[in-house]
Amino acid sequence: MLAAPLPSILPPLNPRELLDVSMIQSIAGELAGGAISDRRPFRAPHHSASMAALVGGGLRVRPGEVSLAHNGVLFLDELPEFAAQVLDSLRQPLESGETVIARANARVTYPSRVQLIAAMNPCKCGMAGSPGHTCKRGAACAGDYQSRVSGPFLDRIDIRIDVPAVSAADMIAPGGAAEASSVVAQRVHLARERQRERYLEAGAPGVYTNAAAGPTLIEAVVNPDRESQALLLQAAERFSLSARAYHRVLKVARTLADLAGAEKVARSHIAEALSYRINLAMT
Repeated sequence: MLAAPLPSILPPLNPRELLDVSMIQSIAGELAGGAISDRRPFRAPHHSASMAALVGGGLRVRPGEVSLAHNGVLFLDELPEFAAQVLDSLRQPLESGETVIARANARVTYPSRVQLIAAMNPCKCGMAGSPGHTCKRGAACAGDYQSRVSGPFLDRIDIRIDVPAVSAADMIAPGGAAEASSVVAQRVHLARERQRERYLEAGAPGVYTNAAAGPTLIEAVVNPDRESQALLLQAAERFSLSARAYHRVLKVARTLADLAGAEKVARSHIAEALSYRINLAMT
């Protein structure tokens, strides 16, 4: 319910992105009647999907779900239920933004820059942490279930949010005023425009978002002050952050500042970005 509406708050595809998405859909035979749309792709493969279905392959080397979600959202529900090898095959696309499929008679590269959204239950029975529930296996139930997802794959996930169970009483009770999707979409659009202009001025016209910026570029863009550097150092030592995690924290912090309309990344943005990463590291 939370993941499916996500494309509605993302900005429309620009001409270059639209061309890339249309070409991939055409290769996969999913461009029905030649119709194209500026709506960002949303792909949600079932957890029984094979490696070829997710990253591509076959005799004629067709693009997989991660390429069909290029410039859009790839949603993986019931994350630990995917085969471990299938999930780990996504590590390269998530890191480089492209999928390389090598066969004896062909070597094909498809663009695969996606926003990965994953959801999972806390344990196999799905009740861990619920008030009034005690699992017969105790903490081992959650530990064994979550360990199905490898550490290197988790290291590529920037934000982790625990969503508590919603009871029937919560659904019946009158809800408060909610922020409209159109308002959120406008804020996201302005943040994306700031990022595009920033990297254009930095001499990187092919970079449209903070997520696509390389390590050297994001360090130059964020340029954390002494307080922020001290906070990053403490977190790195305490939670053993990898180099990848360090740069991803900078990207999230820069994005938080963009969403808030701030010119510079403050210590509060670094702290918030670290809180998402630390929650993941402590799971």
